[in-house]
Amino acid sequence: MNYFSTNNPSQKISFQEAVRKGLPEDNGLFLPEEIPVLPDAFFNNLPNLSLQEIGFEVAKLFIGNEIPENELKTLVYEVLSFETPVVKVEEDVYSLELYHGPTLAFKDVGARFMARCLSYFNRVKKEEVTVLAATSGDTGSAVANGFLGVEGVQVVLLYPKGKVSPFQEKQMTTLGKNIKAIEIEGNFDDCQHLVKKAFLDKDLNQELGLTSANSINIARLIPQTFYYFYAYGQLQKSTNKPIVFSVPSGNYGNLTAGYFAQQMGAPIHHFVASTNANDIVPNYLATGVFTPKPSVQTISNAMDVGNPSNFTRLNYLFGKSQNKFKAAVSGYTYTDKETKVSLKHLQQLGYTADPHGAVGYLGLKEYQKGHEVTGVFLETAHPIKFKEVVEPTLGIKLEIPDSLKVFLEKEKEALSCSANYEDFKNIIQHL
Repeated sequence: MNYFSTNNPSQKISFQEAVRKGLPEDNGLFLPEEIPVLPDAFFNNLPNLSLQEIGFEVAKLFIGNEIPENELKTLVYEVLSFETPVVKVEEDVYSLELYHGPTLAFKDVGARFMARCLSYFNRVKKEEVTVLAATSGDTGSAVANGFLGVEGVQVVLLYPKGKVSPFQEKQMTTLGKNIKAIEIEGNFDDCQHLVKKAFLDKDLNQELGLTSANSINIARLIPQTFYYFYAYGQLQKSTNKPIVFSVPSGNYGNLTAGYFAQQMGAPIHHFVASTNANDIVPNYLATGVFTPKPSVQTISNAMDVGNPSNFTRLNYLFGKSQNKFKAAVSGYTYTDKETKVSLKHLQQLGYTADPHGAVGYLGLKEYQKGHEVTGVFLETAHPIKFKEVVEPTLGIKLEIPDSLKVFLEKEKEALSCSANYEDFKNIIQHL
């Protein structure tokens, strides 16, 4: 399978090159030259397949012979060594819990997959790389954990100072070894801008061998298709209604992965892009105008994105047609106050969510007002990661998992930097 830039479809490169580059030199995003379609036999057997079996079958189609099948199978099975349960919340409403990995966030899937792909490529072709990623919270901790100790890979994480949760910050600033964290005086968009500018800096790229671990990297995106197939398979026997996925959306990588799954043959009826006050995509769906703007800080901080990168991919896949986009995706936006009401309502139903899952639930329920469907909202992070919001809102005390207690006992180590590119470049060159 070859890959191309959304800004230059005629030039093709390998999967390995796309992973190593992260971002094309023309500032587009990589897409596969085709989205492969799975056979009917795969879907007929889907309810009987484990997440690991699904992941292996899907990954083969995107990677081809660039990683031998025996190596790829081991890689996928290691990545997906935790559960992603589909939990019934109420009639026709299910939660797909994606937070049972090492850092208690859905991004463990993509980050672990990418780390192992790069590790394999580094064994075959001795070439050191620097992974550069901007994070509004969970990407940083997942990438840090996934790449910790990977030979030939240095990791630099940028996060907005004071705008991630204490748990998220600890998870990416206490590991040491090959993991470096830089807190930026600004918001997530400033961090993302610095990362993109670094990738367009040819001298810096050559010097450090930069690659990205954000959802702009195709190796982060592909494995996120796996759990859409798995969830659909789990629900096949329990409903005869069309199945809809509501995706808490910030940079829109997770929703893009879901669309990949649909185009590969998963009979997903529709997607709901549920977001907070950062309403750029819902506004585009309503008006036809894509207008990036400075991000707004909310209690669902992983969605605090004012210029979502993966809109570029979605826009390309929909032929730059708002009508085609609207046919596949509905977009809704919610305030912090509405999010807290949703958290309380879910608690009354016997389900404890995090703020992102609560937003996903709201979007799903809004879509269900006019459609007879079974819905799945993605629960993207463990509630404990947002204890400062969840505990006072619900009046409860959450138990801290042992995996997080370890981080709390360690001291934060992070460099500080302005949002000025030259300041940032000077720091990264001397790490």
